[in-house]
Parts: sequence; C-alpha cells; structure tokens
Amino acid sequence: MNAFEGKSGLPPIPVVQAGTAFPLETLQQHEARAHALMDCATAGVSQRTLRALDAVSRRWLVKQGNALLPEIAAIAERLGRPGAYFLSVNYEWGCTCRVAPSPDGRSARLVRVLDWVTGGLGRYVIAAHVVGGSVGPFVALTWPGYTGVLQAMAPGRFSAALNQAPMRQHTGLFHLDWALGRARVWRLNHPTPAQLLRRVFETAADFAEAKRLLAESPICAPAIFSIAGINAHETAVIERTETAARVHEGNTTAANHWQAPGWRGLARGNDSPGRACGMHGVSTEMDTRFAWLRPPILNWNTRLVMIADARQGRLVAQGFEPQANTVLPATAPLELAL
Repeated sequence: MNAFEGKSGLPPIPVVQAGTAFPLETLQQHEARAHALMDCATAGVSQRTLRALDAVSRRWLVKQGNALLPEIAAIAERLGRPGAYFLSVNYEWGCTCRVAPSPDGRSARLVRVLDWVTGGLGRYVIAAHVVGGSVGPFVALTWPGYTGVLQAMAPGRFSAALNQAPMRQHTGLFHLDWALGRARVWRLNHPTPAQLLRRVFETAADFAEAKRLLAESPICAPAIFSIAGINAHETAVIERTETAARVHEGNTTAANHWQAPGWRGLARGNDSPGRACGMHGVSTEMDTRFAWLRPPILNWNTRLVMIADARQGRLVAQGFEPQANTVLPATAPLELAL
C-alpha cells in the first residue's frame, strides 16, 4: 500500500487493519509506538500531576455518561501508566484545511495540515483502516489508543477534519480565559468534537447526513469542521459553538479563527489568517511532494499533511517533526487507494 516505503530512507506510516474497536486494536498492534508518543506528550509533567489530570478527566467522562468511557478505561489499563484519560479528551491543536474540487472537477477533495505543539505526532502517526461498521469503512490518520477522530476519509462517502476553534475572551487575560473555558466544558454533558467526528464516520451514510450531524449535534467545546463529499460541489466548513453552527458552503478554507460575522474569539496557532489565506491557493493534486507546504502554513508545530478524495477512495499523507532549526518530513509519504 505504501509505494514510498524504502525509497526515501524515512519510516513508513503503518497501515493497520482494524474493526470498530480500532483505538484498542491499534494500541494492541503498536503499543511501543503509543508509549513513545506518550513519553513525548508528557515530558516534563510529573506522575503526580498526570494522575490528578486523569482523575479529573475520568470524573468528567463519568459525569456526562460518556459512551466511550469503557473503551478509554480499557486503553488506560492496557497502557498501565498515568495520562491516558487526560490525553483521550485533550483538545489543544491548531490546523489549516481546504475543501475544494479536484483539478479535473470530477470530485471533492480535502487538504489538511495538522499543527500541534506536542512532538511525536508526525513520527508516530498510523493509518487505521476501520472496517465492520454499518455504513462502510473509513481510514483515520490517528495514533494507537486515541479514541477520537481528527481526520479521516470514508471511500464513497466523504472526507472530514477537525480544527480547534478560537478561544473565547471573557476577561482579556489568557490564562483566566482558558480556565473559564475549561469550567464551561465541565458543566456540559456533550461529547468532545473529536468524539463527534468519530461518530459521524461510523454512522453517516453520505455527505449530506455528515454535514447535518456536524452542524446540529451538541459538543462540549467550540470547533471547526471541514468536510468534502464525493461530488465537486459537496464542500463545506462548519463553524461550531456548543449548540450553534455557521456553515460556509463551496470552495473554502479553515484555520483557527472565525469567519462567521459577529463571532469573536482569540485565534489559535501561528498566524491563523495568514495560513487560511495561503491555503486558498493550495493545489488539490494528489502530489506527495507537497510543494505548496511553505510558511506560514508550514510552521514549527506542523505534524501531518493529508489530501483525501472520497470519490476515488484515495489518500496521501506524510508526517513532519521539528529538527534542528526547521521542520522536516518524519515519515515516508503514504499513498492509499481503497
């Protein structure tokens, strides 16, 4: 499946065949990879602090009756170390996406760049080919034991990805506004945006149903979803608060600031407006050279690039990590055709 394995000198992105319990199955198949990523994600954080964060995260999951709690508990038991509950509901990334027609105008494509401060996300990414669901398979670019979905492609249905939304500004003081936002999450009994996106891939039969679910289903924190169907006109960016949505149809982009008039918040990530502007001119070619990946779209936190075409059932991707004074590929390019 990976045509570049052995050619670039970089390790391939593993393609893992899994069923609907894919978070636990991928962990069982790549447990060393999961521990290596957790080492990166928790570096400098004490075991005592991680246990406290786990306790708070688990209480929140219990309080809301979260459907994924048994799965997360099984993953935490398998890992046998603190941090699993907290990392399963962590929501601290910035990204850039474009949804647009393919160059020949026959299909819709999603171009996705994942930014996150945590090292290792590019190096340890896997492609989970999930089969056995009632509406068909999908491929998620994910990590062993991660229970949400951040980006995926469902052949014959749609491709979609999740960006972090701007932070609400209650006081103008960053850390206080962050804490107030977390307090709001604690009060709500809704799934995380990543859990909603997983449910959409597991249950939505087509672009229209997926778009409706992403726009209408309550979530515990604001989010931005990008989705591309199988026809060239089936593209949208869905900006979400916990219970409201603004849907931007057509050839468009998303970063980490609001496009909706009247919606205000502190943009996330590096130069969010600049990334969105640059993304408008990005090619939707399935070209693994990613020649368009330049600053500000490429930045110190870039970890993953993906282009997906659900009509063709094709996906290309590559992991990235900071090295010395730059950001370089950390994996060989991946090409999948399902």
